[in-house]
Amino acid sequence: MQMNLRQLEVFRAVMVSGSISGAAQLLHVSQPAVSRLIAYTEQRLELVLFERIKGRLYATKEARQLFGESEHIYQGLQRFNDLAHSLSQQAGGVLRVVCSPSLAHGLMPLTIAAFMRTHPDVRITLAGRQVDELVDLITTQRADLAVAMTPLQHPHIQVHNVFRNRVVAVLPPGHRLLRKNRIAVSDLKGERLIGYHPDTPLEQAIQRMFDAKKILPTRVAEVEQIHVACAMVQLGVGIALIDELAVLSGAWSTLHIRPIVAPIDLQVRLGYLRSEPLSGLAQAFGQTLEQLDHPALHRVATTPAGKP
Repeated sequence: MQMNLRQLEVFRAVMVSGSISGAAQLLHVSQPAVSRLIAYTEQRLELVLFERIKGRLYATKEARQLFGESEHIYQGLQRFNDLAHSLSQQAGGVLRVVCSPSLAHGLMPLTIAAFMRTHPDVRITLAGRQVDELVDLITTQRADLAVAMTPLQHPHIQVHNVFRNRVVAVLPPGHRLLRKNRIAVSDLKGERLIGYHPDTPLEQAIQRMFDAKKILPTRVAEVEQIHVACAMVQLGVGIALIDELAVLSGAWSTLHIRPIVAPIDLQVRLGYLRSEPLSGLAQAFGQTLEQLDHPALHRVATTPAGKP
């Protein structure tokens, strides 16, 4: 009644490729071998995983559910193999970092570049995730560190505030608000605004800012990621309010940035599992983050990473 790793590998190959022949090519085995193992797996699980309709293979509802769960196992196996390869090559190790999506475009590349100057042999994996996933990845030990603009509220996660993060306006060339060095919330009344999903910390902070001035913003679009908002600003769709650290990389050099005159506090936090000691690599990465030198970085904490 159980599926072993080989059966899982074959099942996943069929799901990914969509056919027996495609799975055989992925695994470098014969088609009959794939068919036999799938049939055996169905027999052991007492489930029908695939149906043939007019010569085409279709995954059943049960197969799709199993596939979603199998991805966690497969990714874990990939990380295991990556670490084993790294250790066999006597490399510097692997550090798994997750972060809020907007930080993946500015702050984290800057941090990784600085870290790599002193740790050139370390392999870093970086993934931008929403708050629930950040918490889950840390508590299940699938990530070593989380860098987030969200509270990361969980009894098993230790959190340090590192930077304050300001909200700024992104404006296209020639915009009327470019004559101002700082923009008041009232200046945004009637502006075509590119917003974000209501559940995101940035959108919630922006909404509080408008609510405080009793202004109803004119939102013309809703996106999930800040770099998408910047692309739309560049194409003349409207203007966007973003967190300042999202544009540290300078990727949007044709756009103009103006600070917003509003007391919005968007903390950047460093989080890790409270019950496990931080590795030397994780501590070094946290220290690199806290010691970054950039005009947009406003420090709020001096507690070294890894110390309560």
